[in-house]
Amino acid sequence: MTQTHRPAAARTPRRRDRWNATDLGLIAVFAALVAASALIAAIPVGGLGVPITLQTLAVMLTGLALGPGRAFAAVGLYLLLGFAGLPIFSGGRSGLGVLAGPSAGYIIGFLLAATAVGWLTVVVLKRTANRTGRLRAILLFAAAMVSSIIFIHGLGILGMMVNAKLDFSKAFLADLAFYPGDIIKNVLAVSIALALHKAFPDLLLRRVRTVDTRP
Repeated sequence: MTQTHRPAAARTPRRRDRWNATDLGLIAVFAALVAASALIAAIPVGGLGVPITLQTLAVMLTGLALGPGRAFAAVGLYLLLGFAGLPIFSGGRSGLGVLAGPSAGYIIGFLLAATAVGWLTVVVLKRTANRTGRLRAILLFAAAMVSSIIFIHGLGILGMMVNAKLDFSKAFLADLAFYPGDIIKNVLAVSIALALHKAFPDLLLRRVRTVDTRP
């Protein structure tokens, strides 16, 4: 009785479901990057004291560089360590008490924004796999802006409404102060992420191509 074997060229590479040591190392490194960015150049804005930091840059870069799963893990690790007592939130704060402050929405928004922009990054990388030029950069910037507006700014406004007892219009106006800086930080995040993908294609590019391969 003869057996037929599927030709090697027609086999579809299997998607890796488990993270290896490199993945875990990247998660730890980017969690540390987010933590460090919270403590650099913290500038309080307005009477509520919600600071401008480089944290949005680090959070968006995490999603753009790692994709959704590892970005969720990295930012989630950062949050867990901060809630557990490490002084790694802006201004050296720590503990669950930050969830009662005006910055609470922004802090929670980081996790969702990093995951969302990571997912959108995978979509963009797939759709622009055979294209050249600025299209990929433009689409990644759009993905970063949409993610930050919906999750970071959206939840930030909600946090100020709940914890600072502001009405929507006042919370919205208070949040507007962060937009110019966030636009610049998203441009930087996309530029750095594109450079990382070019220099280290194993970081995410080859993962996307392998998963998207068809028999």
